[in-house]
Amino acid sequence: TLEEAATVGVVLHDLNHAASVADRVVLLQNGRVVASAPAAEVLTEARLSGANLTSANLAGACFAGADIEFALLPKAVLARACLHGADMSGIVAVEADLSRADLRRANLRGADLHKGRLDGADLREARLGGAFLGGASLRGADLRGAYLRIARLDGADLSGADLRSAEGLTREQLDAARCDEHTKLSADVGKGSGDGA
Repeated sequence: TLEEAATVGVVLHDLNHAASVADRVVLLQNGRVVASAPAAEVLTEARLSGANLTSANLAGACFAGADIEFALLPKAVLARACLHGADMSGIVAVEADLSRADLRRANLRGADLHKGRLDGADLREARLGGAFLGGASLRGADLRGAYLRIARLDGADLSGADLRSAEGLTREQLDAARCDEHTKLSADVGKGSGDGA
């Protein structure tokens, strides 16, 4: 029948929309196919290294363990996205919305997240060494066990954030950020060698 033989191709820039309407997704990067599989597989096994996803709506998408290093994500919406264990080193996500995103054990070394929204994000054991979080909002974020050595926190809002057992966190970093009485800190922050030990 016609229903069985019909194939329809649609170009979409919203991966969530594509996953909701397509049985199969072909993901292109710089004109080349980087993934072609059932929608759920493309979203979980994405290889988005170096992709330009400026202003993309990826809210709630699952990219657990994905390779997203050096991707351009300014003003992208990744709220509630699952990015557990993703390699996001060197990404540019200026003014991106990562609120309530699952970033546990994600590699965000050298990432530019300034003026981003990471309110309520789960950043437990995330690697943020050298990341730029200036002016970012991390209200209520969970950063327990996160690696923050030489991360720039100038003007970052850490109100209510949990920074207990964060590694590499110095008093200078905290002095440059905004904390409140609900910000949870380890007693040894800023003592010793400045590496959080």
